Amino acid sequence: MNGLSKGLGKVEVALRWDPSPAGEPATDLDLVAGTYPVDDPYGAPAYVVYFDSRSPDGTIYLNRDSKDGKGFGFDEVMTLELERLDARYARVVVGVAIQQHTEDRTFGHVTNPGLRIREGYTDLAAEDFAAVPGATAATVAEFVRDGTGAWEFRAGVHGFEGDPATFTRVMGATRRP
Repeated sequence: MNGLSKGLGKVEVALRWDPSPAGEPATDLDLVAGTYPVDDPYGAPAYVVYFDSRSPDGTIYLNRDSKDGKGFGFDEVMTLELERLDARYARVVVGVAIQQHTEDRTFGHVTNPGLRIREGYTDLAAEDFAAVPGATAATVAEFVRDGTGAWEFRAGVHGFEGDPATFTRVMGATRRP
């Protein structure tokens, strides 16, 4: 990033996976995003966006939500309008959680998972979760506001083992500088 950059603006996080084999329970992956305040950027999230919710100011929202991976292309899509996010927020952490309905599921049990993060037509990252096969959830992106107020992207998939509710409470503490 050079001195003239305004940083990231509107970012799309897209998640895909194939449906479970016939006779097996549906696999349900969810995109989640936690927003962290300037005064506690690694503490508890100020709010969490997930299925059937959006940020209070409308800057983070789900465009598409799937409960089974059926469909063409990406099954879940989340938009983050970082350029509109209030200055009181320093970080946004995005994660993927596997719903644990009838049996414990990990990324190793999910058929053909994939993730794409982009701004406009520029791909920022693409992942397949191969690095975290035993995880039940993972952080997949961290967006951090720099000293000028511009948003920067920090890539990386970091696995978590536990239930989705606990993951949303601690996902912002998984990566420290």
